[in-house]
This record gives sequence, structure tokens and C-alpha cells, in this order.
Amino acid sequence: MLDHIDESNTAGNDFGKLLLRLTLGVLMLFHGYAKLNGDLGWLENMLAGYNLPPQLAYGVYVGEILAPIMIILGAFCRLGGLIIVVNMGFALFLAHQSELMLFTETGGYALEVQAFFLFTALSMVFLGSGRLAVRPD
Repeated sequence: MLDHIDESNTAGNDFGKLLLRLTLGVLMLFHGYAKLNGDLGWLENMLAGYNLPPQLAYGVYVGEILAPIMIILGAFCRLGGLIIVVNMGFALFLAHQSELMLFTETGGYALEVQAFFLFTALSMVFLGSGRLAVRPD
């Protein structure tokens, strides 16, 4: 059924990039929205534990609100993807180091959501927005 689709199918490629952008952007935006209504003290404490300035905690808003909006709109999509990659690097380093090699009771990877965000954002860095975007790149 899909054997007629090839890499020259730009409409299909652009639609695939749009789906990828919307999936990453919307799901990451939920994480950012949840943090808007909460206190970032827990994150400031984690940063302080590594002798990092607590003001870095506000970067979570850039990585989980601004970058997803950039990706959803397709405006500076590669930059938005890179911001999320950095954001996820901080998340893995600060909050999930102990889970890097763990699996769940049902056999799934313990950090599958974080891995999804990291590698989907990295895909956006390499793929760009496609033509179905406010500012295609």
C-alpha cells in the first residue's frame, strides 16, 4: 500500500515533519504548562546540589514552553529542537541519572518518555520544519 511513496514525495515528507513537530511540541508543552503552575524550588535545589546557579531553573520555561511553541509553529524549528535536546540533557543529568540503565516491571525502558523527547527533538534539529510551517527551514 505504501510502496509507491519514495523520498521525492515532498508532500508526504512535509506532512510527516508536521506530525513529528506537533507530537513533540504538544507533548512537551504539557510538561511546561504543569511547571507554570508550580514552584521551581525543587529544581533550584537540584541545581544547587551540583553547584550550579539556581537561576538556571528558569531555563525549563525556555525548554518546555518557548521551544515547543517554536516547533509547533515551525518557526526556528531546528533551534527549538536544539533547545529541547539541551533541556533533556539537563533533565537526564539532574533528575534521572540513576534510571539510565533501568527497565520497568513490564520490560519497558524506565526513561522511554525522556528518550522520546530527546531523540525526537534531535530529529527536528536534523530534519527542520518542512514546508508546512510559519517559517520553513
